Amino acid sequence: MSSQRKIAVLGAGAWGTALAIHLAKVGHAVNLWTHRAEQARQLVEAKENSRYLPGVELPENLAPVGSLSEAIADVEAVLFVVPSNAFRETLVSVKKLVAGSTIHFAWATKGFEPNSQKLLHEVAFEVLGESSRVAVLSGPTFANEVAKGLPTAMVSASNQECEAQYWADLFHNDAFRMYTQSDMVGVEVGGAYKNIMAIATGVSDGLHMGANARAALVSRGMVEMMRMSQALGGQPETMMGLAGLGDLVLTCTDDLSRNRRFGFGLASGNHTSEEVMSEIGQVVEGVKAVKTVKLLADRLNLDLPIMEQVYLLVSEAISPKQAVHALMTRSGKSE
Repeated sequence: MSSQRKIAVLGAGAWGTALAIHLAKVGHAVNLWTHRAEQARQLVEAKENSRYLPGVELPENLAPVGSLSEAIADVEAVLFVVPSNAFRETLVSVKKLVAGSTIHFAWATKGFEPNSQKLLHEVAFEVLGESSRVAVLSGPTFANEVAKGLPTAMVSASNQECEAQYWADLFHNDAFRMYTQSDMVGVEVGGAYKNIMAIATGVSDGLHMGANARAALVSRGMVEMMRMSQALGGQPETMMGLAGLGDLVLTCTDDLSRNRRFGFGLASGNHTSEEVMSEIGQVVEGVKAVKTVKLLADRLNLDLPIMEQVYLLVSEAISPKQAVHALMTRSGKSE
């Protein structure tokens, strides 16, 4: 077990809460920050995140807080688990509060920055400086399973080996294994792109296209992920690991995936994207990611046919059946 550290986890959604619970169970003192003071009070009173992780008790050494300055006071590490569109703003706010200190930073947010189409490590280096101590944490995980202490494996990636190892050690216990590596680009692309593919498999299953179609989408989705990653400088082998294939298979095949459920909801053809997202009640990262990836693909001249159909579907330019038809009637080619 790691020696006790004082950690701030920023973002009290399902994933942020689950990671905070795990770190507290390892033995660290954890501040869990939410930007809504009312939610912080509810977490304290209920001793659980009733909205996102009902029935999972918050450990005694986990302190929900509504003040960002209070959350990061005297901590040695900050883990960002905010939506991708709020990442830069939160990072800037934290930097102002910790100026001059040598804090370890990491994020478990998956996605691109929507407006700039930048990967989150690019945003982090812009805000914190190229020599800052940062890492990205990703992999095939569902929040409720992590919160319940079920066996989990993730990857910690950093351009500094010691930083990747720092976060791996921080999380390690008998039920949680964190592998380390240096390919931040590949890890981030995998974490973002798999959400797009989960929407596609959700649509396919919602239309009762069968297991053959799902397997085809997963395998061809893997090809698209690799294509995008390599175009941005990622390593091909990263896509064969936890942050690539592992996360892709999990998100595309299990109904706990919000992105898969979103695609399933669209498949009926009776609901708009907004209506399906409202019913799910949480952020569907794939909807944001596909718009960003579409812009990137056009800029890089990449052929990403599944992504293209998901983009048109989310934009409500085509129906689910039209999307499937477009993919199945593409001209034959060598794999």
